[in-house]
This record gives sequence, structure tokens and C-alpha cells, in this order.
Amino acid sequence: MAWRRTARQVWEAANHPEHGWKTTHFWGPLANWALVGSAVWDGLNYGPEMISVPMTMTMCVYSGLFMRFAWAVQPRNYLLLSCHGFNEVAQMIQLSRAMKYKREKGEPVDISQKDM
Repeated sequence: MAWRRTARQVWEAANHPEHGWKTTHFWGPLANWALVGSAVWDGLNYGPEMISVPMTMTMCVYSGLFMRFAWAVQPRNYLLLSCHGFNEVAQMIQLSRAMKYKREKGEPVDISQKDM
């Protein structure tokens, strides 16, 4: 039966010693989904005046680098790649909201980190 074969393949993939649920190939990306959730939560619940442009730019670079890493490692880590792909999109939306807000207010966009 096809469903038994599919169920067995899913079970074997989930318990694979190199990329199964007992490895960092699973738990690392799962923890990184909190970054995506945080960006989406902030976007839905807070105004653009709360967005830190330097931090958002840092998150964009971070996710871009880790998307490349997820593609380069063997075996390829598609869970990590998807997590950082979604985070890249969420952070770019946040960055565009902040830039638009600052432009409308006539404020210069300061990317230095003087306040940190």
C-alpha cells in the first residue's frame, strides 16, 4: 500500500542520524523560527516608530548569510533555508515600513548605533 510506504519513508527521514529530529539540523532551524515569529508579531502589533533600522538591517544580513550556509552544507538544510528565507522577507517588510515612516516624517535615516 502506498500510504504504508510513505509513512515508512517519513519515519525513516525523521529518525535519520544526520538530519533527523535528534540533530541540530532540526532543532537549530526550529529555534530560529522564533525570529520570524517576532518580526511578524512586531509588524502586526507595533507601529513603524518602534523599528530599529540598524538592528533590522543586521537581521537582513544575518538571514542572507545563513540562507547561503543552509544551501552549502551537506546534506542541505531546507528547514534552515526556509526559516531564514521567511525571516529575510519579514525583516525587509519591517525595514521598508521604518524607512517609509522616517521619510514621511522628514527625519534622516540614521544607521549608526549611537544609542546602543
